[in-house]
Amino acid sequence: MFKCREAVASLLIAACAVPALAQDKFPGIGRAATPKEVAAWDIDVRPDFKGLPPGSGSVAKGQDVFEAKCATCHGFFGELNSVFSPLVGGTTADDIKSGHVATLKRTDFPGRTTFMKVPTVSTLWDYINRAMPWDKPKSLTSDEVYAVTAFLLNLAHVVPENFTLSDKNIAEVQKKMPNRDGMTTAHAMWPGKELGGTAKPDVQAVACMKNCGPEPKTTSVLPEHARNNHGNLREQNRTVGPQRGSDTTKAEGLLGDAAGPVKVVAPAGGAASPNAAAIALTQTHACTACHNMDGKLVGPSFTEIAKKYPGKPDVLAAKIKSGGSGTWGEIPMPPQTLPEADTKAIAAWLAAGAGK
Repeated sequence: MFKCREAVASLLIAACAVPALAQDKFPGIGRAATPKEVAAWDIDVRPDFKGLPPGSGSVAKGQDVFEAKCATCHGFFGELNSVFSPLVGGTTADDIKSGHVATLKRTDFPGRTTFMKVPTVSTLWDYINRAMPWDKPKSLTSDEVYAVTAFLLNLAHVVPENFTLSDKNIAEVQKKMPNRDGMTTAHAMWPGKELGGTAKPDVQAVACMKNCGPEPKTTSVLPEHARNNHGNLREQNRTVGPQRGSDTTKAEGLLGDAAGPVKVVAPAGGAASPNAAAIALTQTHACTACHNMDGKLVGPSFTEIAKKYPGKPDVLAAKIKSGGSGTWGEIPMPPQTLPEADTKAIAAWLAAGAGK
């Protein structure tokens, strides 16, 4: 009898708990994220290295990964500036000793590299982990991120060639960052003694709380005469991230200017055209991160490629698979790992003239 009453009590407690767990802070708007969903987003690494996963990677391994997946945009030694600013350069052995990059104060130095500015190793690790490679973000393993970071640290002369970076020694490496003491919060951009002592903020304002007038509406509209001057903006976006440009071939409000990528729509009673299907594949596989339909981006345009290799789908398929450099300039294209059918479809589309 006692066990029966105990079981009933347990059921009542569980029944009361279910509604409590089901309640959200914002009724009717979505639902609370599950622990698993939060964990998938919670990948940031703090300057005190909280959040850093276990792992390790050598300079030698990092060079292999960098040449295969990073050199396309950054050059083989992090020195390329034709796509992005150089990663290394402008720092000295004295900077590593002092923690301040002297070159930052020089007005005659041509630019600012990553290692001249970044104060923490965690910033490098975190950014590489979440955003690189450009065309396949979050595709590197933790060990590959350690390795690439180690390679860059070696290029900047922070660690030797035989070094292996890991979660165990990264705090020691932090003590050698060239600009580790070059950042400050004592600028009064926010109030508080910890951010500038008694200095006043450089901006002061009082929020309007009543009789504020009509709510302003912020929008962005291209003037008609400039709408398509530089080609369709929708086709020139990176495939990384949620934002997409307007379809500038049509007036505002048509074809979902802010609704996402252009969708391939099949004609009534049939399948999507080969051109449309191939264009969709270039978006799916992030080819458009480096190639425009018309005009150079990082690499040549699809139209230029089509003119150079007319009627040669096999040659184009081989080049897509192997990658390479020299034909279109110094920036190499990494080998692509597309499904065989997709590779052939894109190659056939290019060989046939890259029609729209």
